[in-house]
Amino acid sequence: MNQQFELFEIANPCIGLCQSNKKGYCFGCLRSRTERQRWHDMTTEQQREVLRLIAGRKLRIELMRLRKNEQLDFDFEEDVEMGELF
Repeated sequence: MNQQFELFEIANPCIGLCQSNKKGYCFGCLRSRTERQRWHDMTTEQQREVLRLIAGRKLRIELMRLRKNEQLDFDFEEDVEMGELF
């Protein structure tokens, strides 16, 4: 079986915003501490897997932000007509 090789290396996802949250994930690239430390030692397949994980993390963050904005958009000051109870 012929193995296909990569002509171009996968670019490091670092964007230069290198600060970690409490769990060790970078705010800039969303990689874990281990993923950042091992990036240059990883195979192309391992790097692709990290990029896939990053995409999932981005999606979860966007969904959380949407839910938070939906909650903040709820207008508690709005008058709601209530029918007579008795």
